[in-house]
Amino acid sequence: MKKILLPLFFFAVFFPNIEAQEENFLQVFDQEVPEKANKEFQFLAFFFTKGVRNNIFTENTLLKGQVVGRLFGLNTATTSDSLRPQYFEQRILPFFIYSPKLFDGRATLRASLEIDWTWGDVSYGTGGNGGSAFSADQVNIQTQNIELELIPKAGWAVNIGLQRLYDTPHNTYRTFFDKMLRTGYRLSYWGSDAVGINLRRDADFYKYKIGFYQLYENNTQEDDDVVLSEFTYQHQLGLRWNLGGSIYYVRDHANGEGGVSILGQGLNASLNGYNGTYRFPFGSTAYQADVFWPGVYFDFNQDYMMHRFFGSGFINANFGAVKLKEKGTFKKDIDISGLAANLRFGYRYGQTEEDAIWTDMIYSSGDDNGISDKKYSGVLTGNTWGTPGALYIGHGGYLIFPHGNVVNRYWALVPDLSNIGYGVTGGTVNFGRAFIPHKLSGKIGGAWAMSNVAPPGGGKHIGTEINGKISYQLGPFMHLEGHAAFAKLGSFYDSRRVNGDSENRPVNPWTVFVSFKWLMF
Repeated sequence: MKKILLPLFFFAVFFPNIEAQEENFLQVFDQEVPEKANKEFQFLAFFFTKGVRNNIFTENTLLKGQVVGRLFGLNTATTSDSLRPQYFEQRILPFFIYSPKLFDGRATLRASLEIDWTWGDVSYGTGGNGGSAFSADQVNIQTQNIELELIPKAGWAVNIGLQRLYDTPHNTYRTFFDKMLRTGYRLSYWGSDAVGINLRRDADFYKYKIGFYQLYENNTQEDDDVVLSEFTYQHQLGLRWNLGGSIYYVRDHANGEGGVSILGQGLNASLNGYNGTYRFPFGSTAYQADVFWPGVYFDFNQDYMMHRFFGSGFINANFGAVKLKEKGTFKKDIDISGLAANLRFGYRYGQTEEDAIWTDMIYSSGDDNGISDKKYSGVLTGNTWGTPGALYIGHGGYLIFPHGNVVNRYWALVPDLSNIGYGVTGGTVNFGRAFIPHKLSGKIGGAWAMSNVAPPGGGKHIGTEINGKISYQLGPFMHLEGHAAFAKLGSFYDSRRVNGDSENRPVNPWTVFVSFKWLMF
C-alpha cells in the first residue's frame, strides 16, 4: 500500500499548482485541432564498433570477457604482464519512433533496442551480448525502451513505460547525450532504464520533472518491491547560468530479490562486489531500507557558445535508515549518511568545442569501519540496484574512471562514486584541439585518484593515468577515432582486499583501441 501512496503524495503536493495555472490537460488533449502533422514514422540508430588491444581480461572463462564493474573485483577482471587480449566489439542501438498525424505530434511511441556482440563469439543460441560467430543465427535482440510520450499542451509532457532514468533535468529523448554528461548530476547517480511514469514541465526560464519508477516488483502479492520517486527543478538565471535542485527517494523492501541473474540487487547483494559499490554484510537477514538523495547543482555556459569559460558542479547527499528483521519484527538498526561533490570548469580558446582545456574534480565521503558502528557514511548510487545503474563517464578518463566507448566490457578502477565504500578524491585534466575545425581533432589528458580511507594493508593512492585521443569526422555524425591510455597503480592495491586477493600489486593496466561511430538519422 505504501508503494502506491508514495507517488500519489508527490503528485498531490505538486499537481494543485499545475491545475490552477493550466486548463485540464485531458480536455486540451481531446479538443485541440491538429495544425500540421509531422512525419509519422522515423528511424534513427547509433552504430558503434571498435578493435581493442590491452592487458585486461577476466579469469572466469564463463564470462567470456562480458564484464561490467570494477577492475580486480568479484567479476575476476584483472591485468597481465604477458597476455595481450585482442578483440572487436560491435553495437547498434536502433530507435523506432511513431507519431501519428491524427494527434499532430502530441502522442509519440518510442521503441529502442540493443544488439551487441564480440566478433566471433557464439551462434545458434539464445541470449544477449553475443551472436556473431560463424553462421550467426543468434536470438539476441534486447529491449531497451518502450515508452509513450503525451504532450497535452505546449511545454508539458507525460512519459509512460520503460524509459530512460537519468539524473538530469533535460528531456532525455530531446537532448544530446553529451549535454547530459556535463550538466545536472551527469548520470553519476542514476543512468540507466526503468519502467514508470513522469510528468515534465518545460517553460521559457524553468523546468521540472516529477517521476515514479518501479525498479523491482518481485512478488505482486507481497511487500517486497523496490520503488524510486524523483522531483527535479531547474531555473535559468540569465542566458548563461542555470541553478537546480532535486530529491530522489528509494524504498527498498526486496531484501536483495530480483536484479541481475543470480547476483541479486540491493544493499546486501553480490552485485555490489561486481559494480564496485559497498556491500552491506547482512547475510541472509531480511532488511528494509529507505534512502533519500537531496542535491543541488549549477552550470555556466553549458553549450560553450555564450562565453569562453564554462563550468558545472553539484553537491548531493544520501541519507536514510535500514531496518533489520529480528524475531519477526523490523527494527531500525543502521543509519546512512554520505556526501559527494563535483566541480568541472574549463576555457574554450578556439572556435569549436574541441578547442578547450578543462578539469573535472570529484569527491565522495568514505567509511573506515563499514557498519560495525551501526552507521554507513559512504555514498550510494543506482549501481547498488542495477548494472550499470549509474554512469560517471563524462570526465575524459579511461581506466581510473570509466570510459563510455564500450560494448560488452565496461570496467575501471573506480566505476562508482562510492569506491566500494571507501570514498574517493580525484579528477581529470584534459587539453583538446581541433587541427581542422569540424574535421580533425585530438585530446591529451590525465587522471588521478586517491581513496579517502585506506584498505587493510594498503595505502590511499589509487593510481595516475595518462591518455590521448584523435578523431576524424568522415561525415555528419560519423567519426573514426583512435584512443590510448595507461594507468600506474598506487599503494591502494597493496591490499589483498581490493586487488583480487593477490599477494602482489597487480600489473598496471593499459588499453589501445580504434573505434567507428555513426549516429544516423
